[in-house]
Amino acid sequence: QVQLVESGGGLVQAGGSLRLSCAASGSIFSINGMGWYRQAPGKQRELVAKITSGGSTNYGDSVKGRFTISRDNAKNMVYLQMNSLKPEDTAVYYCNAYTVRSPLPNKNYWGQGTQVTVSS
Repeated sequence: QVQLVESGGGLVQAGGSLRLSCAASGSIFSINGMGWYRQAPGKQRELVAKITSGGSTNYGDSVKGRFTISRDNAKNMVYLQMNSLKPEDTAVYYCNAYTVRSPLPNKNYWGQGTQVTVSS
C-alpha cells in the first residue's frame, strides 16, 4: 500500500501563486508515476498534471503554461507549482500515485485532498 499526504492548499487572490506538496510513504518502490487531480463542486475529477518515474510530464489543457509538476525521488515527494491562478482553479486538489499492472488497470492511490480557493 501507498499513503499520500498533501499540503500547501489555501486561499489566494487571482494572479497569485501556491505550491502544493505531496509526501508518499509505504510501498513506494511500486510507484510508476505520480500526479495531481482536482475536483470542483458539481464537476468530475480532472487531471491537472502527472509525472512518470522517468520524469515525463503531462498537463491538463487548462493549466499548461501556468502550473509545473516536479518530483523529488530521494524524498518521495511530488510538487505542484501553481502560478497565475484563476478563480476557475478553485477545487479540491488530490495527489495521486499509480502502479502499472499491464494488462490489468493501473492501481491508483489517492491522498485526502487539499482545498485551493482563488478569489477574484
